[in-house]
Amino acid sequence: MSLERKGGCLCGAVRFTALLTGTSFGVCHCPTCRKWTGSALLAITVPVANVQWQGADHIAKRQSSAWGERAWCGDCGSHLWFGVTSPPSGNLELPIGLFDDANGLTMTNEIYIDHKPDSYAYAATDRHVLTRAQYVKKFPLLASEQGASHDQLR
Repeated sequence: MSLERKGGCLCGAVRFTALLTGTSFGVCHCPTCRKWTGSALLAITVPVANVQWQGADHIAKRQSSAWGERAWCGDCGSHLWFGVTSPPSGNLELPIGLFDDANGLTMTNEIYIDHKPDSYAYAATDRHVLTRAQYVKKFPLLASEQGASHDQLR
């Protein structure tokens, strides 16, 4: 399995190539991550030096706490990274949803688990699940997006 992954934001203005140092990722349930993502942050730690960005002029950043910053695409709002700034860690937390292919990654840890709402659990087996095809069949207006690339969805 290649540890090089490509990805980008929803609109395609920001793209990146990341050389991962492993395949484990984590989940953060802290109040700030939950507000930022609307859920939990599912992210993999990648050294800053291992990420090459294209479209960097579209990246907006904000110091979100005394010790961390968050970045997003200034055009579409996609979350791009969380990084510790004080003291500098040299790592970024890249949301795994940005990867063109997130297969082969393994969720190995959850932090701030005491802040996780009891309304969701990733390992539940008693929930109703639908494939993309089943969902499109249920909502036919989505059929026009079936197979569309990110550029076509802008």
